Amino acid sequence: MPIRPENRHRYPPDWPRISLAIKERAGWRCECEGECGRATHPGRCPNRHGEPAYGTGSTVCLTTAHLDHTPEHCDPDNLRAMCQGCHLHYDAGHHAVTRAQTRARALADAGQLDLDVGPAAAPVMPPARPQAALPAAPSAATEQLLLDLP
Repeated sequence: MPIRPENRHRYPPDWPRISLAIKERAGWRCECEGECGRATHPGRCPNRHGEPAYGTGSTVCLTTAHLDHTPEHCDPDNLRAMCQGCHLHYDAGHHAVTRAQTRARALADAGQLDLDVGPAAAPVMPPARPQAALPAAPSAATEQLLLDLP
């Protein structure tokens, strides 16, 4: 995912090398094991860089995600190679909070008075939802029973 110009100073000068090392560590495959919350892949995400994404067919762009959303924290244990879909879903709660902060700042800059409603909520990712099994097809005997009902 591209780094916004206003955040570039938060990344170390050798970020391209660090990001490349994480992607190589992952074998150029998404390392998400469901923490993105999409509940669309059991176990590790099958998406590989440059190949069609499962489900959509779009070309996968492998990114490097900061698990704690802090660009300055570049310890390998805090970094995970993720396809763009998993990365966006993983960051959804963080994006909602920063979007609200950006809007509030823009309103304040425009002269909107501030209303103190208490501390901001920390972003919360939804729990991973297990995929529901498809219902079994009714047996011939069950179908006959249903047909025999008045």
